[in-house]
Amino acid sequence: MAAPTKATFGLLGRTLGHSWSPKIHAGLGSSPYELIELEPDEVVPFIREGSWRGLNVTIPYKRVAAEAADLRSPRVEALGVANTLVHDEQGRVFAENTDVLGFGYLLDRFFLECHGQKACELLAGRKALVLGTGGAAQAVHASLAERGAQTVLISRTGDETYATLVERHADAILVVNTTPVGMYPHCPASPLEPGTLARLPQLKGVVDVVYNPERTGIVMEAERLGIPAASGLEMLVAQAYYASALFQHKTLDEGLVEKIIGQLRRETRNVALIGMPGAGKTTTGRSLARLTGRPFIDLDDAFTLRFGMSAATCIRELGEPEFRARETEVLASYGASSGIIIACGGGVVTQPRNYELLHQNATIVFLDRSIEELSSEDRPLSQAKGVQKLAEERMGLYRQWADLAICCTGSAAGDARGIKATLGL
Repeated sequence: MAAPTKATFGLLGRTLGHSWSPKIHAGLGSSPYELIELEPDEVVPFIREGSWRGLNVTIPYKRVAAEAADLRSPRVEALGVANTLVHDEQGRVFAENTDVLGFGYLLDRFFLECHGQKACELLAGRKALVLGTGGAAQAVHASLAERGAQTVLISRTGDETYATLVERHADAILVVNTTPVGMYPHCPASPLEPGTLARLPQLKGVVDVVYNPERTGIVMEAERLGIPAASGLEMLVAQAYYASALFQHKTLDEGLVEKIIGQLRRETRNVALIGMPGAGKTTTGRSLARLTGRPFIDLDDAFTLRFGMSAATCIRELGEPEFRARETEVLASYGASSGIIIACGGGVVTQPRNYELLHQNATIVFLDRSIEELSSEDRPLSQAKGVQKLAEERMGLYRQWADLAICCTGSAAGDARGIKATLGL
């Protein structure tokens, strides 16, 4: 994308792809907001001479942005990187690092909500482990230092590594992931070996600065252990809030942060429908998609498109284990998406690995229809085992996986309206 020709706000980077920043800044009042992709030799001339009012800067240009500015905040002077540029009243370029402020917002909110105490009270003099050593790690380190934490940066090489993490730092009370491990589309994944968090007995929280998917591998591992955890969406929106205030040269209502976070979660979180074969997941899903304007994916149809045979044919000809392996493959590709409606096969809950593929980015809705109303037509497992037997095997799993259970009314459109209203879609 070429540099804009009019005075504007924007995100400056090299390869930006899809970004939530334009939507966030529209809600904050700093618009029009454009995605500005430049090659390295174009960056400094654009910063110095381009027609812009305020810029966010992302990798790989944060250090260049700091160096090209006329004035730098103390945070930028200390870190050597900037993610926000603005012109002051004299037209000089001022550099700030609102990533530090954004993570501080997340941290303060996290500890207050999860522990009822300020972050500075719990972190002062205590150990926090930061996974990664890049630009995001620098911002996180600075924010933790402002709250009195003893921060240790963990990397693949050097003195402090993942191999010695547990041995040296079992007293850590916070783990923060700043690496891209677990980021869409390579999700769910975690930078830590399975079981690592369980060997840190004093942990009071796990935070991942990744915001897509909503729940990364490390966040979901913390959830399983009962450790409070959060993703990076709050940081993303909060850093934009502080940047927008600089762009507009005015104080903004802090309530905008929570409003935009809620809006983004509603818009980007998938809705995954589970339930017995014949419960109406497909028809309800289609109705919900029409009501919300969202894309609809029926996993059985997606299975047929990918493998050239229906789910029923695969089960009959290749057996259920082969079908389940292929079903998981299809689910993995759609579970990582955002803002879609997914109708799952009735047996998706029989494979524990499928839970994380759904949970990472979805509200899981159980359509609970009475057994007497379920059909077994063209459903090999229902015919082979019987509906009653399948229900005995699966009902507990449906309820265990579900974030929301809907008692079916007999009308797919009515059930869809109920889901839409309950989830605020």
